[in-house]
Amino acid sequence: MFTFILVRNRLVEEDHQTEKYIKTELCVTATLQPMELTEGTSLSLVNFRNLTNSSWQGCSRNNVLKTTVFPILYSLLFLLGIILNGLAAWVFFSIQSRSHFIIYLKNIVVADILMTLTFPFKILADSNMASVSLRIFVCRISSVVFYLTMYISILFFGFISIDRCKKTLYPFAGTCPKKLAYRKLLSVGIWVALLALSLPNMILTSQTPKSDQFSCSSLKTELGLKWHEVVNHVCQVIFWGNLVAVVVCYTLITKELFKSFARTRVLNTAAGSQERKKRVRANVFLVLAVFFICFVPFHFARVPYTLSQTREHHFNCRQKLVFFQVKESTLWLSSLNSLLDPLIYFFLCTSFRDSLFKILRLSPGMCGALQLSTDTPADSNLVGNRSTQT
Repeated sequence: MFTFILVRNRLVEEDHQTEKYIKTELCVTATLQPMELTEGTSLSLVNFRNLTNSSWQGCSRNNVLKTTVFPILYSLLFLLGIILNGLAAWVFFSIQSRSHFIIYLKNIVVADILMTLTFPFKILADSNMASVSLRIFVCRISSVVFYLTMYISILFFGFISIDRCKKTLYPFAGTCPKKLAYRKLLSVGIWVALLALSLPNMILTSQTPKSDQFSCSSLKTELGLKWHEVVNHVCQVIFWGNLVAVVVCYTLITKELFKSFARTRVLNTAAGSQERKKRVRANVFLVLAVFFICFVPFHFARVPYTLSQTREHHFNCRQKLVFFQVKESTLWLSSLNSLLDPLIYFFLCTSFRDSLFKILRLSPGMCGALQLSTDTPADSNLVGNRSTQT
């Protein structure tokens, strides 16, 4: 935060100096008569024009990072993501929704597929290969769908953490059809609520671009800018609330499972006990790593970037460019989530693994080393009770 303030003050100071220089040049030019323009004055005006042109180019978003690097990275995400999420959808929708866990994962699969389908539009827009109408579509529709699916995934990962925690702490609590019906209604409600929150962002992005070079914020009406800021604050609450839930739940899961290992230590060899502890750590840190790597950096970067869009008069060109580049870099990390989720399905969901092996006609023993599941405590009697797929 201190670094952000220092950088902003430095940029403001530089802009004030530039503004002072511009005013000085304009005053000198205005007081000179046409007959008094000397060769030195002409050179000064030429240098002034070069200065302003270079400053404008220095603030342009059309740099190598935006037009080349990110389109390549998103292309890789799209190719790998469409394959892995397509396979995940094929597997999951061959599994009956007999648990809360499976219902939540199916929602995440749908969200990841929709997110992945937005990548080609972003690739074309960022690489300057898209027409003006397609870039307007990206601002109005594609980007909104991207953020919609991101927060749907975040919400359902929070629900998964709570569900797994309840299964671990209260292993004998069953799942009845009525509860499953409630979870399905909850899932529909979440999609409807977030869509209702996102829809005004589509409707209020209705301004006609004044030139070919425009930003998404310039297409928003005054009310649209305010609504965009409100949505940003709501999304921050969604993320940080779910992050707290994930950290607390997996801390409780780890603590309970280690107690289980301690109770059954007499029945297991020391080597076997240590191996199971490593598996628990691996799975706990897998979910936490996805949250911290994919989502935390973006949510630190999104607040100043959104303010630079909705309160433009408080920020200069260079500040907006810096916030934009940081936002785009962390946004790619968030997009990486769509590629990592299928790996989480494999490690955490026994039903997913079994169905995947069956579809691919593989023996489960062939990938036994990869099956690091927290639903396998030391006591065999706890396997069915604490399984993540019940």
